Amino acid sequence: MHPILLSILLGLTAAAANVFGGAIIVQKNWDRSYLKYFVALGAGFMLATAIVEIFPASLELRGKSAAFLVLAGYLIVHLFEHTVTPHFHFGEETHKDAFVHGHRGYSVLLGLIIHTFFDGIAIASGFIVSNWLGWVIFLAIFLHKIPEGFTIASVMLASGQSRRTAWGASMLLGASTLAGVLTMALFRHQVSYGLPLSAGVTIYVAASDLMPEVNREPGVKMALVVFLGVGLLFLLDTFFHVH
Repeated sequence: MHPILLSILLGLTAAAANVFGGAIIVQKNWDRSYLKYFVALGAGFMLATAIVEIFPASLELRGKSAAFLVLAGYLIVHLFEHTVTPHFHFGEETHKDAFVHGHRGYSVLLGLIIHTFFDGIAIASGFIVSNWLGWVIFLAIFLHKIPEGFTIASVMLASGQSRRTAWGASMLLGASTLAGVLTMALFRHQVSYGLPLSAGVTIYVAASDLMPEVNREPGVKMALVVFLGVGLLFLLDTFFHVH
């Protein structure tokens, strides 16, 4: 299958995971306890993928200047998620007092739209470089897509929005992911910019969004799941990556 077509299909899959995550919070009777395991597994797998796979591939494309783009990607997400949006974390939002003013929910939505757009950039960039890189990036992103949709729906409900609006917000995240894929497909010759930028975004999501949520959990179980995520990448690399 052509790498662009494959990246679009997988972008749609990732988008669907966003919508599914939103449905979990909108439908009260769905069990949410397992989501923390997705967060921990995703944190380990994403961090390992960004450092071991995406960053070296970025250096091969652009040389030392790739490092500046990685830093730029990291800072872009920080700007929108924790500067424009002062209150943000993954998982169910229980601090409704932080969202007394409804516009705060929309500022979180804006931050996550920027983040998910670069998720799509990452998926397409990976497949443009190689099938292996595309698949590991997709898997890394997919693992946090359900918690992502869950998070934005929860935030919108906490800010006083309807369940319909909350689910619609998760759909916007899915649409943003697909938009990122399509943007990179159109500008495929700029992959030397797209890949390192998405590396910075991936590092940020893993280290600054997901890991703090893991650290909030008592005991060592969640920490071990992070290591499981790291080990999963090396397992895939050993048995499926043709060097």
